[in-house]
Amino acid sequence: MAKTVNSAMIDDKTPPDVIIRAEPRQPESDPTLGIPVQVDRQSTPKHRLVTIGDSLTHGFQSGAIFHTDLSYAAMIAHELGWKEFRYPTYNSPGDGLPLNLEALARNLEKQVGDELTWWKIPSALLETRKFLDQSEDFWERGAGSQFSARGEINHNLAVYGWDLRNTLSRNADICLDILRSSPLKDNFIRQVVDHHNERSAVRVLNTARDANGKALSPLQAAQALSDEEIETLIIFIGANNALGSILTFNVQWSDVGYDDMDINDRYTVWRPIHFQAELDQIVEQVKQIRARHVIWCTVPHVTIVPFARGVGEKVTPQSRYFPYYTLFWIKDEPFKPSKHPHLTANEARAIDSAIDQYNDSIANAVREGRKQGKDWYLFEMVEVLDRLASRRFFNQPQVQPEWWSPYELPPALQALNPVPDSRFFRSNARGRIEGGLFSLDGIHATTVGYGVIAQELIKVMQTAGIDFYDAQGQKRSGEVQIDFDRLTAIDTLVSRPPRLIQDVINLLSWFDSTFGVMNNVLKSNY
Repeated sequence: MAKTVNSAMIDDKTPPDVIIRAEPRQPESDPTLGIPVQVDRQSTPKHRLVTIGDSLTHGFQSGAIFHTDLSYAAMIAHELGWKEFRYPTYNSPGDGLPLNLEALARNLEKQVGDELTWWKIPSALLETRKFLDQSEDFWERGAGSQFSARGEINHNLAVYGWDLRNTLSRNADICLDILRSSPLKDNFIRQVVDHHNERSAVRVLNTARDANGKALSPLQAAQALSDEEIETLIIFIGANNALGSILTFNVQWSDVGYDDMDINDRYTVWRPIHFQAELDQIVEQVKQIRARHVIWCTVPHVTIVPFARGVGEKVTPQSRYFPYYTLFWIKDEPFKPSKHPHLTANEARAIDSAIDQYNDSIANAVREGRKQGKDWYLFEMVEVLDRLASRRFFNQPQVQPEWWSPYELPPALQALNPVPDSRFFRSNARGRIEGGLFSLDGIHATTVGYGVIAQELIKVMQTAGIDFYDAQGQKRSGEVQIDFDRLTAIDTLVSRPPRLIQDVINLLSWFDSTFGVMNNVLKSNY
């Protein structure tokens, strides 16, 4: 029986165009939406795969962009047998940009060993500052500060942190202008790479230029590639139109200037009408790209990510929401709404309801595209995460919508102990305690987590009739399966968990409970 919305479920700051839902939107079961399309397969596209998106497509992990060769896009290219797939790289002393938490954790292990006892904290802090300083110097003043516009346009055109408007309008020259106009500051205390997003974006897009050297946006770059035709274009964008609310524990609905990149950072969640307006522009640009197949991905419910931990028991036995959501290291007992940054259950429901409307808009775009004869597909990424949401739905039949069932992980992952789940990653000297699908930042996937995304997209691609080839160039038959034993071996978080993670989380918890400074830190960094 469908649940109904009552006034107690509605946050009074929710805009009128947000339709509050008692249950999550039911995902589409057919990526074609039941609309047949005739596909012309006579030509041979030069570019077998092009991807546009944000951090999830870029390959962001544990606070940094580094292993771009292990993005889900690169995994799909590997399964296609296509070695020409181009993507940016971020090799550096600190293993990526802006801060690789896994690399930092392993660096601390070398300094303090298997346990972070209180008398080791001063040396750990000094080692952390040294690690950050080396990374900052490399990216701001060293080899990492140098850019080249030579080379071909990348096939992975995703940039972490970008939303719909960035994807429409931002390019390498805008980012370079910001870097050139910003004086470098070597802050002794705050050793964070300045303008790290712009530095990252230039590496993605600096080679994306027209014949006159004019910088191109990701969509324009894809259109330039499509002069020689693209076989599959994946569009996976929109999470950053809501994620800011989770990162800051502050809901600021979009308003005037939502489409102005100079001021729209003040907003943390886009109203559905504003999301629709920008999506419409993206759809029109995608129509200009010569891609045989286009896969549109829905936006995951960002309130599920383990960076934000639900406090206490659910608000009612039938609810999917906790009363409050706060930082992952804050435990139930010391949590106080007056002291700690948080979202309420009703704010989380409003964010998810807005995302459901985003996804209705994306599904409608695919539907209209297919009616016009375009071979467009819908990938319900939102469903994948919902079906992996351990604390939201698992072992709570009264909360689960009728369409819901737990996601069945590949056998190689089910064989791990413990089985990877969507909780925050925790490990100590004895190994992984829980988690495994999300990396150390609590927002982005681990390598095996990206493998799950890649596997689901491959299913959609096979529905589209796309051919996959093995390493010898032979066409593969049957269902294409990613080798998760291989991914597990190269996923160092899962196969060789850092030994100090739980100690660091405990230290953060103690520090915050003692000094209570994190609310101010979050507000000053967004």
